[in-house]
Amino acid sequence: MSKTLFLFFLLASCFFATAQDSLQTVIAERGDGIYSLLRKNGVNPTKFYNAFIDVNKNSLLEEEFLKIGQSYFIPDTTESNKAAKVNLEAVRKYPIFGKEFAQVDSLSNKLSGTIYYLVSGHGGPDPGAVENYNGELIAEDEYAYDITLRLARELISHGAEVFLIIKDENDGIRDDRVLELDTDEVTYPNKEIPLNQLARLKQRVEAVNELYKKNLGKYQRLIVTHVDSRSKGTNIDVFFYHHEKSKNGKRLAESIHQTFLKKYIKFQPNRGYQGTFEDRSGLYMVKETLPAMAYIEVGNIRNKKDQRRILDPDNRQALAKWISEGAILDYESSKSFE
Repeated sequence: MSKTLFLFFLLASCFFATAQDSLQTVIAERGDGIYSLLRKNGVNPTKFYNAFIDVNKNSLLEEEFLKIGQSYFIPDTTESNKAAKVNLEAVRKYPIFGKEFAQVDSLSNKLSGTIYYLVSGHGGPDPGAVENYNGELIAEDEYAYDITLRLARELISHGAEVFLIIKDENDGIRDDRVLELDTDEVTYPNKEIPLNQLARLKQRVEAVNELYKKNLGKYQRLIVTHVDSRSKGTNIDVFFYHHEKSKNGKRLAESIHQTFLKKYIKFQPNRGYQGTFEDRSGLYMVKETLPAMAYIEVGNIRNKKDQRRILDPDNRQALAKWISEGAILDYESSKSFE
């Protein structure tokens, strides 16, 4: 190595060490995730998630999880440093995600060339499953939509093209536990959702199938997200449906299921994971849509344990991230069948 090159690396190392020395440090506690840790310390987790990863990359566990008791740097949030870190060509803005989440950084091109149609259950005049939580009404459609928005953002960050079949222009991604109910969701591109159940399902099926036909020859997948409603004593894990005759749909559902199974084995090894993936071709959305699809139930809205998975915004983010990782696994494995 030349003296000049050695000097460059020495100066770069000194600069990085000095920069880190000037940053605030915090200790990760049980239950902390990157989002909650940043939020606890007054830092916008969406804007500075990637900066946190960059400055702490040698201290993170696999899949970007924190280690309890480990010291982590809080990234610098000053405007000057922020501007220096942002690659403008790798940043896109999507107002549908809300003001705080509109900026989407490009994390990879793993899903470049793919198209995803995302349908959150119910919406408009139909709130889906509802439950009273601490004196307030919580509804399936609001939580399914929030998880779907987060999933869309994750997929886009890896290069996918995403169509939100059910959308609400003014909700955005919300970090609240109790999500306020409204009825202004519409079906793609901007159709009022009808009151009749069959008409609602037909409307979203037609939207998906029309887009699918326009994109024939491309890799296309459909993901439908629901929140179940069962007796209050019934605790369920996230589970998945697919069409019995769709090999690609089965692989998508299985890939997401495998991702969840691995996460539970790693992070909750004593708990076990009972979520399943199986065919259920009789469901209208499964039977009538053209793309290979996975139909996801994320939990029982009436069960106290499942409510933690649904109400906690960090948990909704984790659900979206794990589903997106399953989608990436599906796409990468599909290439071996081409």
